[in-house]
Amino acid sequence: MSYYTYRTPDSYNKTAPRSVFYTTLVKKMKVLVATEKPFAKVAVDGIRKEIEAAGYQLALLEKYTSKDQLKEAVADADALIIRSDIVDAEVLDAARQLKIVVRAGAGYDNIDLAAATARNVVAMNTPGQNSNAVAELALGLMVYAVRNFYNGTSGTELMGKTLGIHAFGNVGRNVARIAKGFGMNVIAFDAYCPDEAMTAAGVTPVHSAEELYAQADIVSLHIPATPETRQSINYALVSRMPKGGILVNTARKEVINEDELICLMQERTDIRYVTDIMPASDQKMQELFAGRYFSTPKKMGAQTAEANINAGIAAARQIVDYFLNGNERFRVNK
Repeated sequence: MSYYTYRTPDSYNKTAPRSVFYTTLVKKMKVLVATEKPFAKVAVDGIRKEIEAAGYQLALLEKYTSKDQLKEAVADADALIIRSDIVDAEVLDAARQLKIVVRAGAGYDNIDLAAATARNVVAMNTPGQNSNAVAELALGLMVYAVRNFYNGTSGTELMGKTLGIHAFGNVGRNVARIAKGFGMNVIAFDAYCPDEAMTAAGVTPVHSAEELYAQADIVSLHIPATPETRQSINYALVSRMPKGGILVNTARKEVINEDELICLMQERTDIRYVTDIMPASDQKMQELFAGRYFSTPKKMGAQTAEANINAGIAAARQIVDYFLNGNERFRVNK
């Protein structure tokens, strides 16, 4: 057992087991891991190690089937770790003691940020932990598309193709790294990323989404779902792509204007769309665009053992760091 030196009113050089130190310093916090799609056991074990080493209590709610179960479980929790689980105003109202919720992953649109702020709950994500997993999937979808979905016919190669990366964050940078290994020409657009950062990564910056789509044989989406980006991938934008263009979406379903994409793909029989986020129009797209459209049954970007472990343990460490040191580095609400 590890030991920690701490001060008390009558002793300035007293040592005690680390767990005793934390129990003395703060009340025993309850951390709830609520996952409809559970973490792997090794990830849960890692989370437990971090939480219990801090002297806190870990509770698990796995494979739950109703919001009422989540509301009941979170009622006495001080902290909450989730994956794609929905934390809305109703859940937050039930969480009377909640101080922090951490989404184990980069995206956080499943948390009602305004409701969290109104209730003095800190919301965080764990950026970068799933980045390589999502990037590898994006390249896998590209290979699948250019090889005609492995239907036995002759396809093409990625080498020499121009890849346009729409948003150059953690995932976009990993996509660029892997794509360069395929011998692709990589360009990127990100209004919030300086040209120098792209150039340093061996990527050519462009300065508008329109320019990106007009130049790219393949566009890989990595934009978040925000009021600015929702429905922004539309007919006007995607129609700029050269003949044989491929759109790859491992970002969010909401950024696609599905009606306009369907209209475009009906007019442009050369355009292909591959994604790990099943569209609302999945059945229709399967019927209309056989051989040009593919979606995984569930979102697969972060579904690797490594990403599962990394994101879960990062979430636990951020909670401990927040309670002990007030660290809000990855806070996503105001």
